[in-house]
This record gives sequence, C-alpha cells and structure tokens, in this order.
Amino acid sequence: MSYKVKDIGLAAEGRRMMEWAESHMLVLAEIRRELSRTKPLQGITIGAALHTEAKTGVLVRTLVAAGAKVAITSCNPLSTRDEVAAALAKEGVHVYAWRGESTKDYYANLNKVLDLRPQILIDDGADLITAVHTRRREILDDVIGASEETTTGVNRLRIMAAKGVLKFPVIAVNDSPSKRFFDNRFGTAESTFQAITGMTNTLIAGKHVVVVGYGYVGRGIASRAKGLGALVMVVETDPVKALEAAMDGFLIGPMEEAAKWGDLFITATGGFKVIRAEHMRLMKDGAILCNSGHFNVEIDLEGLRKLAVNKREIIEDVQEFRLKDGRRLYLLAEGRLVNLAGKRSLGHPMEIMDMSFALQALSVVHLARTGKNLAPGVYEVPPEVDRRVAELKLRSMGIKIEKPTKEQIEYSASWKFGT
Repeated sequence: MSYKVKDIGLAAEGRRMMEWAESHMLVLAEIRRELSRTKPLQGITIGAALHTEAKTGVLVRTLVAAGAKVAITSCNPLSTRDEVAAALAKEGVHVYAWRGESTKDYYANLNKVLDLRPQILIDDGADLITAVHTRRREILDDVIGASEETTTGVNRLRIMAAKGVLKFPVIAVNDSPSKRFFDNRFGTAESTFQAITGMTNTLIAGKHVVVVGYGYVGRGIASRAKGLGALVMVVETDPVKALEAAMDGFLIGPMEEAAKWGDLFITATGGFKVIRAEHMRLMKDGAILCNSGHFNVEIDLEGLRKLAVNKREIIEDVQEFRLKDGRRLYLLAEGRLVNLAGKRSLGHPMEIMDMSFALQALSVVHLARTGKNLAPGVYEVPPEVDRRVAELKLRSMGIKIEKPTKEQIEYSASWKFGT
C-alpha cells in the first residue's frame, strides 16, 4: 500500500470526521451492509478522482467493504481535507491528495492513481477519464467502465462520445433524477451560502445577488438566495431557461446590466469566462465574486489581475483586488469551487451526499457486473437504482408514500381508457 498525504498524523481526527458523516448517511450504510455480505467488487481495483473529504471517505469505506481495492486523489487542488486523506491512508487505501496541490502535483496524483491500472473509474469533472484517453492510453484495455459525478464532467464525456473518442462505457450519475434534483439543486445551494457567509460574515438579506446560469445548480442557488432575503438577478444565454427564471420570479438581464447592479456574483454555468474584465470595470466598490462551477474558469482571473493595481488576502480565502480608481473587488477561494475550496468550506450536507454516493456505489457494482457487455458511450443510471436510492432515503427519513392499487396500475398501462 502506498500513499502521499500532507500529514499521516492527522488520521485520528480524520476518522472522527468520517464517523460523524457516517452517522448521517443512512442510505449508504444500508447499502454497505448488503455489499459487505455479497462482496460484488472482490478483485476489482477502483481509481477515483473525487473531493477527498469526509463524505467521500464514507463512499470509499463502502467500496472497500464490497471487496474493492481503492486508489483515490482529489478532483480539485483545494478540496482535500488532509485529516480524511490521512485516515484513509491508515486504513489501507492508496491516497494521493493534499490541500494546496500545485497544478503539477494535481496531474502527477492522477497518474499515481492510474499507475494501479484500475478497472473502474469514479470521476468528478472527467479529468481522470480524460487522462486515460490522452496521456495514459496504455491502460485503456484494463478499464471496464467509469461513473461521472458532475455536470461539467458529463458534458465533456458527451462531447467525447459524439466525436467517437470515448473508449469505454460511463454512467452519468450526475444525470440521475436523485442526483440532479437534490444534490445539484439543494446541496450546492446550501453549501454555497454556508461557504460564502462563513468566509465573509456578510448578510445575504437585502443584497443584490447575481446568479450566472440557471441549470439545476443555478436554480437552487437563486431560490436559496431569494429565501435568505436577497434580490436576485439571473444571467442566462438559453432563452428557455431565462424564461423559466423569469416565471420563477427573478430579474433577468445580460451580464453588462447585472455587473452594475450586483453586490454578490455567483457563477454556475460550467462555461468559460462568463464574468470578464469588461464586466468587472462596471462593478460597485466592494462587490464579491465567487464560483460554484467545477473549474476555476468561469471568472476571468487573468483579467481581474490585470485590472488590479494591488492584490492582497484580506482575510482567509478572501482576496482583495484594488482597481486604479480605488474600487475594491473581492474574490472568494481563488475562483475555485467555493463550497469546497475554502479552508472552512464543508461541501454538500451529509444527507445530500448520502444519496449521491449511494448512486455511485450501486453504479460501480452495476459496471462490475455488466460493463464488459456495454459498448463505449454515456449511460443513464439504471432506473431501478435511482428508485431504490429514493426509497431508501424516504425510509431513512421516516416517510411513507402511497402505493398504487392493482386497478390503477392496469389503468395506467392501458391505451383504451376513457370516460
């Protein structure tokens, strides 16, 4: 067993963090009990690029209990909790992750995971899958399949599939209803505002909040901002999504207009340079910028640096950029994923990741059983898996739902019904 972490002496604290997460992840606990008995991943090596923090640690423990050998690195240079990385390393997991990795370290760690020649990949952002298809093609034949956690990664993989370069099946866990509706919408919204207020100690109520992008993540953020008392404007390029946002009660405008109006800007598009220097020139003194998309490319960081005559970290995870005319713009968590990249950012709530990682665990088991028979491409989570996770979550919450009668089932299956 090999590992590379910041401080193995942090393992005891990391174990306590994972124990706390486990006590709130009851769906994954139920799945672990089953997989511990059946061992469907016996003899399988899994390579993962995920935010290496407590909830991810619970998923890794579940995969190990199912018989797998696991190697993991982070999918973001700033999202690793060093305590958890140390704890997993102590438990025999191959861990190559620490907070504050350089770009060189980040890609070297992806390679260390791939050096173990994993048969199944779990990715968040598709950097690991992309590495296999570019720099590490010699292990393509070893890979049975992969699963992808986030919107940005699924978008990349669909492009690869459309261009005919994707060489193995990938399950788009992100596109499961149990993931999009709850993780992307509720999880990202809550963790984003927890991070923003934790870093800045500012009030959301009464602020002008600009949400750039109105996909599932943007919808959740806009709704939560409104619930906290903010006035919200949505910037969107898709006319259907813009219309939906308008009918949800939000102001709609182009970025040029929003730049003059906003106090707090949150990007959630997965796109490139959606807030640019031309917009920053129009912003108010004291405007705060942050990103809830996967990569740190949504805010034009180079443009911001060029505009500034002075830059400093005014408090932890908050950089102040002073412009020539004296105005100050504030950037949170270096423009990286704000809900995970900050030192005090904790990511999605445990109860949300309980569902997402239950989907991941069952998708990996599905790949282990059927992946060799699947053609290269992007696949949905099997409907029975999605339904089972939702049912287990409801049960863990003590919620009962109505069951259809035999007559109702027959009626819904008939095409001859009428008055």
